[in-house]
Amino acid sequence: MFILEGPYISNFIEQTIIDNNFLVIDTPFLKSRKRYKEFKLIAENEAILQLENRKDILYSNSENVIEWVEKNLQNTQYPAFIKLFKNKVNFREVIQSLYPSFYFQKIEMGDLKNIDILSIPFPVVIKPSVGFFSLGVYTIENAAEWLPTIQKLEEELKYIQSLYPVEVVNTNTFIIEKYIEGKEYAVDCYFNQDGEPVILNILEHQFSSAKDVSDRLYFTSKNIIEHLHDKTLLFLNRLSQLTGLKNFPLHLEMRVTSDNEIIPIEGNPMRFGGWCTTADLAPYAFGFNPYQLYQHQQKPNWNQILNEMNDDFYSLILLDNSTGFKTENIADFDYKKLLSQFEKPLELRKVDVNQFPLFGYFYTQTSVDNFNELTNILHHNLSEFVIEKVI
Repeated sequence: MFILEGPYISNFIEQTIIDNNFLVIDTPFLKSRKRYKEFKLIAENEAILQLENRKDILYSNSENVIEWVEKNLQNTQYPAFIKLFKNKVNFREVIQSLYPSFYFQKIEMGDLKNIDILSIPFPVVIKPSVGFFSLGVYTIENAAEWLPTIQKLEEELKYIQSLYPVEVVNTNTFIIEKYIEGKEYAVDCYFNQDGEPVILNILEHQFSSAKDVSDRLYFTSKNIIEHLHDKTLLFLNRLSQLTGLKNFPLHLEMRVTSDNEIIPIEGNPMRFGGWCTTADLAPYAFGFNPYQLYQHQQKPNWNQILNEMNDDFYSLILLDNSTGFKTENIADFDYKKLLSQFEKPLELRKVDVNQFPLFGYFYTQTSVDNFNELTNILHHNLSEFVIEKVI
């Protein structure tokens, strides 16, 4: 069954639920959806009983449901599994036996300016211990950058606190951890009723510089799956043995070092990519629906899929507001002009930049010899697509 919440629900996940007659928990939020009457509903009390008796499994599109889960599902596995991943300090402590020399430290917001900087093994990353997207995340290369970065963080936190509940982004406690060298990847997966991990997607997450922590560009390809599937599955099996995960979806972020070692960055619980992003790319790239596979406890036939795939890149591009324009000065965004610069746009999803700090995101398909179109958008500040208000 599903439990749906804001801030964003894609048409694709709604259509999947309706077409497959999947159960949706009848929460007050759900009643606000235009397609409410098309859902196969289950009352909250009945859903709780079914989940307590393990007669169904749960998927959520949004971490905004964490409060509901913690309140109503204490007699299930979900609150403990969520806590394991949602709190980044907890996650590091659980996997510490796999990475005994990895540096990390928990610290309160009020102590960030007073910490003994000489005790920090730079470069490091600092981020909320409970976070979402790349909000409040900074890479700090040396001691001289510490205080200026903390000042920037304090300014950003005023905005973050207005966007998400404390269960999604908690800006009181932070984690400082070693900066992991290597390419970054995002993995959509789930652990079935036997605790066996099933990989549904692996995407490379590229950055414009060492300082960049944005979510601008993710892409997957035949080559990425072929090279990382088995190695990633090995790590997920070790994670399953450590945690006892079962019937649980997960969005894992990890880096692969020059020695081909997988080091996880964090795990995002009870969902795949946030805002229905990475999972909704899978049908374009691989031809399967990851929500269906999870609900039916099925695996992709990767051998067949890879045999039938070409070498193209399938990308998720997040249009964050890095334009330099304040939202109150933006009248519109020229999506048509933007998409005209891409070989094969697949789908555009617009977002109101006055409500969230992005214009939307889109999926695109790129041939191997045209990768520069992805490099260009990675380094673009998007200002040329902004239509300013006339004052």
